[in-house]
Amino acid sequence: MNPSPQDTALQAAGATLHGTPAVPGIAVASTIRPAPRVPVEMRSVAVAESDRHAELAHFHAAATAVGRRLRERAARASGAATEVLAANAAMAADRGWLGAVEKAIATGTPAAVAAVAATDQFAEIFRGLGGLMAERVTDLRDVCDRVVAELAGAPEPGIPAPAQPSILLAADLAPADTAGLDPNLIVGLATSLGGPTSHTAIIARQLGIPCVVAVDGLDEVPAGVDVLVDGTTGQVVIGPDAEYADRALTTYRALAARTAAWTGPGATADGHRIEVLANVQDGAGARAARQQTPAEGVGLFRTELCFLDRESEPAVAEQAALYREVFDAYPGQKVVIRTLDAGSDKPLSFADHAEEANPALGVRGIRLAARDSAILDRQLDAIAEAAAGRALWVMAPMISTAAEAKSFAGKVRERGLVPGVMIEVPAAALQAEQILEHVEFLSIGTNDLAQYTMAADRMSAELATLTDPWQPAVLALVARTAAAGRAAGKPVGVCGEAAADPQLACVLAGFGVSSVSVAAPAVAAVGATLASATLDSCRRAATAVLATADPGEARAAAAAVLTP
Repeated sequence: MNPSPQDTALQAAGATLHGTPAVPGIAVASTIRPAPRVPVEMRSVAVAESDRHAELAHFHAAATAVGRRLRERAARASGAATEVLAANAAMAADRGWLGAVEKAIATGTPAAVAAVAATDQFAEIFRGLGGLMAERVTDLRDVCDRVVAELAGAPEPGIPAPAQPSILLAADLAPADTAGLDPNLIVGLATSLGGPTSHTAIIARQLGIPCVVAVDGLDEVPAGVDVLVDGTTGQVVIGPDAEYADRALTTYRALAARTAAWTGPGATADGHRIEVLANVQDGAGARAARQQTPAEGVGLFRTELCFLDRESEPAVAEQAALYREVFDAYPGQKVVIRTLDAGSDKPLSFADHAEEANPALGVRGIRLAARDSAILDRQLDAIAEAAAGRALWVMAPMISTAAEAKSFAGKVRERGLVPGVMIEVPAAALQAEQILEHVEFLSIGTNDLAQYTMAADRMSAELATLTDPWQPAVLALVARTAAAGRAAGKPVGVCGEAAADPQLACVLAGFGVSSVSVAAPAVAAVGATLASATLDSCRRAATAVLATADPGEARAAAAAVLTP
């Protein structure tokens, strides 16, 4: 494919690095980088036997302090940040990691050295498991770095607070760092690792920060240089030409103004309805989405936050109270609640989790019910209690067969609720017609669908192109699922991160998707872009995308149809 005039201009303006687009938008500013971590000398002197008890107590105090601070940050955060911070807090109290450190300290290893060695050991195991577990390596190292800093009496490592708006460059960021970013000061983000559905990308999308991941050559870019980050094309321009940067920002600001003026409801320019909904995780997030966005309801209410970092299962009444907060934020409007999606990288301390060679392909989501159906039954009881007669939509994650869908739907209907399922497994997309015989709606989770379709760890920088939501093979499964919904006369939505890409949302509408559900900051941009396109142009873009062979071609094909 020949370079466009714009690409030629970018190359002439300055060195251009290429990565995977994660959060659309343009930012131009000087760069900063994370503060260095506290170094640990691994060849240190052994701790005397008489001092080992105190060394162990010192370590436990440090781990406890780090866990407490992470939990406090989780309580102040919202959306996806809350869940990942809570999961990181649980890591600081993980019995396996703590036990490995304790064992080393007992033999005379200093606490900081023991913590690093245990982290290296678990990181190697996680990488070997691949999939979602490999994602946790960055998180585990971040927890270890914070504990090491606490042991040394040093400030917690992390992102410096810039005096002026800046662009943050990093190899990768832990959720604890990303969740604390101030979008007024960190106006752009680029990483050399990670994928478009990594924790960093998801939280950056929640914060509305333009972001590019898996950028080749980014590690060579120092702090203090001017760059342009284009989260739509995946380009990072070093020392951009001032005229080009001004032109790009002017275009982006015009788009932002159009976005700010959109008030809903979701529809194409010629009036074809596409519901634009919000993804939430708790009552605070739902209230914020209601107050700050034109979202028409909730398309994905993640319930994991109620269960993570708990030593015992929350009672039905406690669950019901938490769910009711979200339902009350959107009275009389659509709310789709997803049952517990635990397992794999989100284990429950009170559930029976067997050792698995590959947890990402193991007992997670609805598969937990096969081992302990009572957890699902009690959650459905809590949802029904909170619904108070309202016909709420309830969907199960990780459905693979029509039989699983039928069993789940029976439980949901018994409680007067509306049953649906997530389409995250390729087998479910291929069996969409059969699954729709048992449920009333489908919701496509594109994050896992991409990972499982392409057999690619979504945290691998080397494989980030494969987990790009514009992959034609993944979109072909989305199109097939939407067609099954149209044939059955039942709605099909998309609640994965793909829906937050405004142009891709238009393609999804062209496939026949009836709703998109996105992080709250993306609601207006998606709605405004849909409102600028006709249904015919969305359909033509969808047809063009399915004829391409890679994500770059797919983006270009859609843009050729949808760009005025």
